[in-house]
Amino acid sequence: MIRRATTADIPRLIELLHQVNGVHHCLRPDLFKPHTTKYSEQQLAVLLTDDNSPVFVYADTQVVGYAFCRIMAVNDDRLLQDMRTLYIDDLCVDQSQRGRHVGKALFDYVREYARIRGCYNITLNVWEGNTPAKAFYQSIGMHVQKTEMEIIL
Repeated sequence: MIRRATTADIPRLIELLHQVNGVHHCLRPDLFKPHTTKYSEQQLAVLLTDDNSPVFVYADTQVVGYAFCRIMAVNDDRLLQDMRTLYIDDLCVDQSQRGRHVGKALFDYVREYARIRGCYNITLNVWEGNTPAKAFYQSIGMHVQKTEMEIIL
């Protein structure tokens, strides 16, 4: 059910990316444009070939969720310990499929993927106001690592 995304998945990924953008635009219309996506079809085609940025999909008869990931490494930094981190750039479950444990299954898959690749941790960002996402991530054991703050001028 969970596998690496292929170019055949791009149309469905675009549909799900529209759902995510809709959530973000509703939360922060000052930052997010309406009716667009984070990636174009062409950008997705390139991204799907990048082994450092795997995209996983949960599919039965169609793709109902995804996890866009990125492996990041710190090496020989003056301040930080050497480590590999799996950053979840985006995780989405189709709004009609929420509550069916698709998100947890995707996260568990990503967690095992990261463990096998020697990652120290998994990180992600959640926009303030996205209470359902925050609650979901807390329910699977994630906690706040740092807080990014802003002041609008």
